[in-house]
Amino acid sequence: MDSKSNSELARLEQAARAAWLYYVAKNTQDEIAQKLEVSRQTAQRLVALAVSEGLIKVRLDHPIAKCMDLGQQLKQAFNLLECEIVPSDPADANNVYGLAQRGAAVLERYLKSDLPKTLAFGTGRVLKACVDELPSMQCPQHRIVSLLGNMMLDGSASAFDIVVSMASRVQAKHYPMPLPVIASSVTEKNLLHELAPVKSIFELIQHADATFVGIGHMDVNPPLLLDGFINQIQLNELKDAHAAGEIISWVYNQQGQLLEHPINQLVMSAPLKVNSTKPVYGIAAGQHKVDAIYSALQGRLINSLITNEFTAEKILARLK
Repeated sequence: MDSKSNSELARLEQAARAAWLYYVAKNTQDEIAQKLEVSRQTAQRLVALAVSEGLIKVRLDHPIAKCMDLGQQLKQAFNLLECEIVPSDPADANNVYGLAQRGAAVLERYLKSDLPKTLAFGTGRVLKACVDELPSMQCPQHRIVSLLGNMMLDGSASAFDIVVSMASRVQAKHYPMPLPVIASSVTEKNLLHELAPVKSIFELIQHADATFVGIGHMDVNPPLLLDGFINQIQLNELKDAHAAGEIISWVYNQQGQLLEHPINQLVMSAPLKVNSTKPVYGIAAGQHKVDAIYSALQGRLINSLITNEFTAEKILARLK
């Protein structure tokens, strides 16, 4: 049974109509009020309700000069294929909403291609937000493949798995990786990697047209710890070994090189693509991500970046 009452559903439907008239048909609020036979104040409230309920998504298409300049500086400094910088919220530099919109716009560019594309994805909160920003599409020509396992330590599905939710939204053929993120032993890892479906997925990843990954930090409450893949003792060991960040659970140092640590021996994910000739997008922002992003750029673990202006300025400051 729907949790919303009939009156609430009717109100949402009216809000959706108001939002369509305002954002798509370009009606004024007075015109909306006339067409819906409500007061101007009610029309204004209906449009605001549509936005707050997520009934409509708004994207900023106008390039901002400062963001473009920061992007160009980063592109030159790290020889990037692409660099997208979104405005920062002055009150919250760690806010990732703009990243999700920009990431979704980049994804749409690939998905709208008539030529078949293979797109490879990591997991994480920001990537999940990007997928949530995608419109419904029909993309049966494309293949969406996961870079890492979709199983938590207890066998449950990851809450931030990208491939299944994205495939449902865009109707593309998808290849989730039926593996745990971290193996219990090297023997188990080797055995599972020999399975035919896993080998097939790794082959698809190797020839992916574009790759999209989140970038995990190794400071306070990193994703690997929060999601239960490492414990506090292991985190302390990684910090002592100068861990700077992680991408699809591979932990790397401040030079962007994989750490020689037992955790990396148990990671089930596809190998990282160093110096890839095809786009590898890192999508992340915030003070706690600066070290991880900078080190990933240094090691050429990513060759394309989507971040915000606050983070871009912090990274560029490291070069001075």
